[in-house]
Parts: sequence; C-alpha cells; structure tokens
Amino acid sequence: MASRRANHEGSIYQRSSDGRWIGAIRMGRGPDGRHLRKYVTASTRNKVAIKLRALQRQVDDGLLPKDGHITLSTLFERWTEDVMRHHVEASTLRNYRSIARIHLLPVLGHREIVALNVDDVDRLLSLKRDSGLAPSTVRRIRIVLAQCLNQAIRWGLLVRNVAALSRPPKSLRTEGRTLSPDQARRFLSTLKGRRSEALFTLLLCTGLRRGEALGLMWTDFDRQAGVIRVARQLKREGRALLTTDTKTFRSRRAINLPHTMIATLLEHEDNQVRERHRRGERWIDTGFIFTTSKGTPIDPRNFYREFRSICDEAGLGHWHPHELRHSAASLMLAQGVKLHVVSQVLGHSSIRMTSDVYGHLLEPDRQGAALAMETLLWDR
Repeated sequence: MASRRANHEGSIYQRSSDGRWIGAIRMGRGPDGRHLRKYVTASTRNKVAIKLRALQRQVDDGLLPKDGHITLSTLFERWTEDVMRHHVEASTLRNYRSIARIHLLPVLGHREIVALNVDDVDRLLSLKRDSGLAPSTVRRIRIVLAQCLNQAIRWGLLVRNVAALSRPPKSLRTEGRTLSPDQARRFLSTLKGRRSEALFTLLLCTGLRRGEALGLMWTDFDRQAGVIRVARQLKREGRALLTTDTKTFRSRRAINLPHTMIATLLEHEDNQVRERHRRGERWIDTGFIFTTSKGTPIDPRNFYREFRSICDEAGLGHWHPHELRHSAASLMLAQGVKLHVVSQVLGHSSIRMTSDVYGHLLEPDRQGAALAMETLLWDR
C-alpha cells in the first residue's frame, strides 16, 4: 500500500515489474492541456524522494522547462509510464527501456524534442552501426524512438517524426538454423523416457511458441478429435509466472496432432495422474498439461536448462529452443505442406510473415513448378 507523501514530494510508487521506485512531479501542461511530468527512478523510496525534492527546486528556480519543450528523456519516461506499461507486456517494456538506457538516451536524452532533427537520428544510427551493432539492433533503436516521438505528436508536442524520416539500416536476411530430418529423429530418440518427452515432442511437431506450450491446460486438449487449442501463454513477469493472452489474435488457433503425438500426450496424462496420486494432498492442481513434479507451472528458466541437456545428450551442440519452431516449419514445408497451412499452424499474424521468414525454403520447388507447366501445356 502506498504511504502518504509529504508536501512537495510529488507522486511516488513502486514498479511491480522490477521493484524499482518511481517518482514524478508535474511540469505544467502541454499544448493539449494534459499535465506534463518528469520522472526519476531509484532503488528505494527515500532515494526517489530526495531526487524529487532536488528536481522541484530546479523547477522552482526556473532551471527546467514547464512547457512542451521537454527533453527526450522526460518524454520517454512519460510515454513508458503513462502509456506503454498499460498496453504492452512487461517483457516488451523492459526491452524498450533497455534499448533507451543503453543506446538512445545517452546520446539524445538531454535534447529537447522540438530541437531534434533527422540528421541527429541519422548520426545516432550511423554511430551504432559503426560500433559493430547488428542491423536488427539498430533497427530496434530506430523503431523505439519513432514510436516514442509518435506519442509526442498525438499529445500535440511535435508536428513531425524525425525518426520516421531517418534512413533505416539495410536489412540483411539471415536464415535461421533448423534441424535436419536426421537431427530431428535423433532429438526425439533422446527424449524417450524423459519426463519432458511430451513437451518437447509437441514443440517439434507443431512449432508452438514456448509460452504457448507451457500455458496449455488439459481443457485445451480434445482427445477424441486429436486437437489442441492454443488460448493463452505462460510468461515470467518479475518473480511471478502469469498466463496472458496469446501474442496476436491469429495465435489463438486449433492444431491437429499426429497420431503418435496424441499417444504421447495420453501417456503423459497417465504419468501425471500417477504423480498426483503419489503426492496426494501435496499435489497442487493447476490444470496445466506440463507441470513440475508438484503440479505447478514450469518455469521458463528450467525449460531452457532441460532443453540444453537434451541437445547435449543427443550430440547436437548448442541450439536455442525457438529453433524448434523454425525446424517444425521447415520440416512441414519439406513434406509439401502448403505455406498458408504452415502459417495457420504457427499462428502467424499473416501469411506474408510466414513467407518472409520461410519463403527461401520453397525455392527448390521453382524447378518443379516449371516442369509441371511443361507437362500440362506441352504434354512432355
């Protein structure tokens, strides 16, 4: 519960995602009539209060602007605290803050947003490219800045977005690694008898995202039809494991399972029933398909450890769990599954996304398409 604040202390609260304390004071109103605020952060409430009092003295002495001529640092704090934390997942918000803290604000944070120009942004992106950052990271820096400045436009603080007008770094597509059929069979063979067999088999044969698989409940499994319904995902936010909505609307989907996968899930269910009986009242009934030996959800950190152990035992070397998703897609396409079907199974927001990521796997079919037309039109 928030304690009563002292006079001139401003607004102070604790951020649930990481436990840090946030303080804010009003800096007048923007052109849209809304209150402008400046934020400070610290590890304790007392430290924030000290920072706020110092900030208030600066405002009282006329050393900080009270109008729309705010710095990028102030805008970023207001945008993330007042808007983004209510509309994006905690992990996304942490990523935005990390990008700003490391790459964006040290260079441009002190600048008034009305004074920023396209050349400032181009120089920042060039500096980051020259420092050896991957093009994908440089693109994320530009995206975060553009989204932040878009909010300033909506608030009436700016009339144009200089980040959107800057030159984006060239995109060099890198094809993700995928397991070959032989490697996939070796992976499945290593799973035999493991407690995690059903979980990782499901990931490989359906391409589910990690959070989607860990968020599955027995009510999502239609045993008669052999279908699982993806309706949520399990994520770690701070110290808690929480279920949230799927990544996009199209991520909510039904997936038909191979017969062997159905049998593996039914065997997993039998094993879980035996575990529940052995633990008796100590079993925590959460309803999840994949649980710890106590019945509680599986922590993503333990998921990673188990995956690394499986890959090591299979002699596959170092792989990332998300590469199981890429592998599932590539194996389906190699077996002739249509691109739009693969897109539906993966829960992509559009078939274009599937094509952008996996379209290169269809290139060998171009010769087949030419031969098919040769046969159809000229009967050769």
